Parts: sequence; structure tokens; C-alpha cells
Amino acid sequence: MYRKKSIGVAIPAYNESKLIEKTLGSVPPYVDKIYAVDDGSKDDTAEKIKNFDDSRIVLIQQKNGGVGAAVTAGYKKALEDHIDIVAVMAGDNQMDPQYLPDLLDPIIDGKAEYTKGNRLVNSKYRKGMSAWRSLGNYILSFLNKIASGYWDLEDPQNGYTAISSRALKKLNLNEVYKGYAFENDMLVKLNIHDISVKNVPIPARYADEKSKIRYSRFIVKTSFYFVKALIWRSWNKYVVKLNPIGAMYLSGSLLTVIGFFALFALDVLYILLGFSLFGVAAFSEILRNKFLDTKFSKEVEVTPLNE
Repeated sequence: MYRKKSIGVAIPAYNESKLIEKTLGSVPPYVDKIYAVDDGSKDDTAEKIKNFDDSRIVLIQQKNGGVGAAVTAGYKKALEDHIDIVAVMAGDNQMDPQYLPDLLDPIIDGKAEYTKGNRLVNSKYRKGMSAWRSLGNYILSFLNKIASGYWDLEDPQNGYTAISSRALKKLNLNEVYKGYAFENDMLVKLNIHDISVKNVPIPARYADEKSKIRYSRFIVKTSFYFVKALIWRSWNKYVVKLNPIGAMYLSGSLLTVIGFFALFALDVLYILLGFSLFGVAAFSEILRNKFLDTKFSKEVEVTPLNE
């Protein structure tokens, strides 16, 4: 228990034989359950989890489905166990457990329902992150703002997160993206439900693990996801409810594309009009989010996390 709330930690692991024991051993004693998810590893990751001496560990084994599939498996089991807050700490020992309270406190204090680490605060927090990796994360942050609607959020690919059971119950976990874009899709799905999200400054920690992401290929691939996510979110959150924000997002995007590519000639008028509509939509959504965050802080004071 932490501040009278039950805490679970989901640990997705794929071929993490080298680091899984170190990760499991680092989980703080106030954590009630450790959901170690072996995502179809080809090495002895599962065996090391089974043999690790900690009664809190719940081993979940499944076919390889991607990091999203592994994390959501942990989420589902935590909901079955009525855990109040579930954090995610990757099996590569990249998440420093001393910062776990920084993710938990805003949820318990009613300031957010989903918290997410941010390594892009300044050069000190990015220490150990290559220039190429930093650039990739900044590009993905910008694209994610557009797609998710969380305009003040940075470092969306950071997997060090915590979420309340109340927020998890609002999501259809079977529909969340299962691959590396899982973190981005979580934010898009959370935004549909107007769930309050907060960035928490947490420095990068790189030691023995190596990132499996190839940023040049990942950014191109994920960009297509961002386009689909923006259209899907605009339609399902705003257009179907006759909210003009969605119409401005979609028409602004369409006019901008027409301006750039129609007849292979730049049409400045279309581009300016598209940017203007998109900008008004973004500004309106930012104001809306601030209002909802204020409203959430007042309402959550009287609502238990597990309701």
C-alpha cells in the first residue's frame, strides 16, 4: 500500500533474461502486486520470473503480441484484483523506482488520472539520450500533440506511467494498439474519455539495455498512425456530437493537404486557411482541456479511485 492505495506494477518483458531479475528486485516494498508479463520470449525470461523469490509476483505468459498487448494484459489482471493504481515499469530496468511516487502522488491527490514520465524537460533529464534519439522524441512529441489532443504533453513514447483503476475501466483494452505505438494510442483513447493526464519530470536512465526502436523507420510508420488517429478522434469525439472542433480539425487538415499537393502546386490561400482552422481548433481544445482539468480536480475529491 502507498498512501492507503493499493499499487500494482505491470512489467512487460520480451527476451529480457539479462535484466528481468534486476528489474523485479528493484520494485519498492509498498507495491502490492507485480504483474510480470512474458510476451512470448524466446529466451529464459519466463523461467527467471517463475524462480524469482517474491510472493507479490503474478506471472502472465502469452504469445508475442507487442508491448501494448503485454501492458494491457497486466492492466486486465490488476482490474480483476481491484488494484487502485497500476504503474508500468519495463523489464529492461530502464525505469528508476525511486521516481515511482512522483507518478503515484498526482493521481492520489486528484490532479490526474494518468501520469507519464517526461525525459525532455532539459539537457540534464535527457542525459544519456543520443542527439538522434532526442530529435526523434521531439518530432514524435509534436505529432502526438496533434493526434491525441493533449497539447501540453511531452515525451509520449516514455513508457514509465501510472493510471487509476477508474480511468482503466473507461477504456476498452482490447481495442488499444498492441505495438510500439501503444503509448500514443493510449493517449488518443484516454482523450476520447476526457481523462486528465499529467507529465512528470523523470530523468532518462540508460545502462545495460538497448532500445529496440529504430527511430527513422518508426517515425515514418507512426506518422501514418497519427493521421488515422487524428481523423478517428476528431470524428468520434467531436463530429458525431456536433462539436465544431472536430469539423475545424478535419477541414483544416484537408485544406492544408490540398494547398500543398493539389496539381503539384502550392496554393498559399488554401494553406493559410487550413492552418487557421486547425489553429482555432487546437486553441479551442486547449481551453476545453484546462476547463475539464479544473472540473476533474473538484469532482475527484469525493470519488474513490476504484469507483
